[in-house]
Amino acid sequence: MTHPYEEDREMKALKDDIDMLDFVMDAECGIPTRCPCWGGGGNHQRGVQEKVQMLRKRVDVMAAEITELKYKLNRLNPTSP
Repeated sequence: MTHPYEEDREMKALKDDIDMLDFVMDAECGIPTRCPCWGGGGNHQRGVQEKVQMLRKRVDVMAAEITELKYKLNRLNPTSP
């Protein structure tokens, strides 16, 4: 038989895990600041932020390429809307 305090600790840990997954799922149109894997605090969050910055730069480059391609297409076919 498990001790009530141990069972309490296990239930609280399980609740924390479920809450964390809910927080991640509820993040609206943004990058969650916490990771569901409980992975490492500051270094982990810093790594996530660096990855987000890298992805944003890539998206900006792609957006610029799309704008350039639209411009070129409109120059080739000026009658299109």
